[in-house]
Amino acid sequence: MTIFLSGFMGCGKTTVGIILAEKLGYEYLDSDELIVEQEGMTIPEIFAEKGEPYFRKVEAEIIKSLCGREAVVACGGGAMLNDGTADFAKNSGKVVYLDVPFNICYERICGDTNRPIVMSSTKDELYERYKNRKPVYIKNSTVQVRCTSSPTECAKEIMESLC
Repeated sequence: MTIFLSGFMGCGKTTVGIILAEKLGYEYLDSDELIVEQEGMTIPEIFAEKGEPYFRKVEAEIIKSLCGREAVVACGGGAMLNDGTADFAKNSGKVVYLDVPFNICYERICGDTNRPIVMSSTKDELYERYKNRKPVYIKNSTVQVRCTSSPTECAKEIMESLC
């Protein structure tokens, strides 16, 4: 089964995903890393040279290509906002929304130069984006897990919710 972790930037998809994959004996994959590898460019370079719509198209293709693998996939913050991509992922595996309060996410992402959206947005703008995305994450997920404890506890909660 493929488990896709979704949620806002900084919610812990990478950290929790690595732990979860280890506990399940699954492969761990990061959709953003796969995009960078495929495109031969950093995410900021892709956004600057080819634009966000191009990035989202490549992101959707990568997500679809991972379906059917025994893997935990940390998806970029915008991956499951595309209903088509989310439906494909839900029909091929499980989409887990990591629900983390905005302030925690913001502490983790502020000043991160590898996140073009963060670098071009104020805290208030990011909060608006967070509020707008949250209902879409919920709608496009199979399971929602409130992740306010340790990453190990979050991974355990995810495993329990998937049984």
